[in-house]
Formats: sequence, C-alpha cells, structure tokens
Amino acid sequence: MSMRKTSIYIESDVDIALSRRAAREGTTKAEVVRNALRAAARNSLRVKPRARGVFAGPEDLAQNANEHLAASAFGEP
Repeated sequence: MSMRKTSIYIESDVDIALSRRAAREGTTKAEVVRNALRAAARNSLRVKPRARGVFAGPEDLAQNANEHLAASAFGEP
C-alpha cells in the first residue's frame, strides 16, 4: 500500500496520550494515528459505483451502437 505524507497539529495532551498508547501497544505514534484514521474513514474507502448497469434502451445497443446513434440523429445540428 502506498502512503502519502501529511502533517497535522494536535494538542499537547493528545500527543502525550498517543505516546502512551503507542508505548503500551509496542508500536509508533504514527501507526496509532494511521489505524485511527483508517477506522474513521472505513466507510469512505471504497468507491461506490454511481450506476448499477441497468438502463433502458435496445438490448443490442452495445453491439450496434453506431446504427442506433445514426437512427437517433445523435450529433446532428
């Protein structure tokens, strides 16, 4: 997984709490922050499709797109 560097400002008491938690878990403050951010963003990580592939129109639209476009005068002034 690729990572991107970012900077944040936190209060002193939060920094101390992060240091204590990281020490207790045997990890780094950065890892504690990454895990918390990942959990907070969990529902937004997946890109949700806008459409489900159900459209009205001719069944052979994909196979005969040019013919259907010509018949509809698509692109004509």
